[in-house]
Amino acid sequence: MKKVYLAGSGGMLGEAFYDLFNKDHNVLASDIDVNEDWLHFLDFRNFEKYHQDVYNFKPDYLFHLGAITSLEECDLDEDKAYSTNTIGAENATIIANKLDIPIVYISTAGIFDGKKDLYDDWDIPNPLGHYARSKYNGELYVEQNAKKYLILRAGWMMGGGPKKDKKFINKIYKQIIQNKNTINIVNDKLGTPTYTLDFAKNTKLLLEKNIWGKYNLVCEGVSSRLEVAKEILKIMNITDKINLNEVDSSFFQKEYFSQRPRSERLINKKLNLRNLNIMRDWKICLHEYLNLRFLK
Repeated sequence: MKKVYLAGSGGMLGEAFYDLFNKDHNVLASDIDVNEDWLHFLDFRNFEKYHQDVYNFKPDYLFHLGAITSLEECDLDEDKAYSTNTIGAENATIIANKLDIPIVYISTAGIFDGKKDLYDDWDIPNPLGHYARSKYNGELYVEQNAKKYLILRAGWMMGGGPKKDKKFINKIYKQIIQNKNTINIVNDKLGTPTYTLDFAKNTKLLLEKNIWGKYNLVCEGVSSRLEVAKEILKIMNITDKINLNEVDSSFFQKEYFSQRPRSERLINKKLNLRNLNIMRDWKICLHEYLNLRFLK
């Protein structure tokens, strides 16, 4: 049985990876937020402790999942952003190379500037803020230094349920269950939802096929914040009960002050060319996610 080390796995994606790989792999998972009984404490910014923990386990794969994903938090404390998102990735790459094992690194659609509507795997990133820059720096280090790697660029993540979903889906759901009659939704942000369960399954497929490199990995179909919100209401059969008030991003400027790209839409071009794209349409995934984790 092969062994997988999951670093920074206390969030929604870590949960999906653990649930999937634990079925047929020996998995060791760590995070600074020990919110599950299958997690133990580790701060991957500490190279010595990170190296020792991975070395003692001797995994076949090192998954480096953790990051500060709040753009505002990154802008307010850029040193923390770079020590976590960039230095953490450098630590993982050095450790993987020392043990002669592959690294799986999670990147983001947020590294693009949004000037195009749609980005494929070969488009050149142009990060706008400290979050995007720190993540892209991590991606570059892995690509330029790892002996063997998978760099996987995710879109708008959905997964983890009410407990771990800190993203758009849960924010809308919370307003719905608070019986709000009107919900303000931005109409100027484009992206591609990415279901954590599909993301984990497609990653596993790439490992099984021994395919390496850099890949966009998002659900099929493109969307916007407004379209996702409309679909949530449709799934919950409450379209006629809640008014979605369209606003532009300046409406939320006080809370979300960091610069964001207009479009974070990705297409899985390389996966399609290799016939290894098993990501489902985002609407199918959203329906499954809501019914499994929110509406049951």
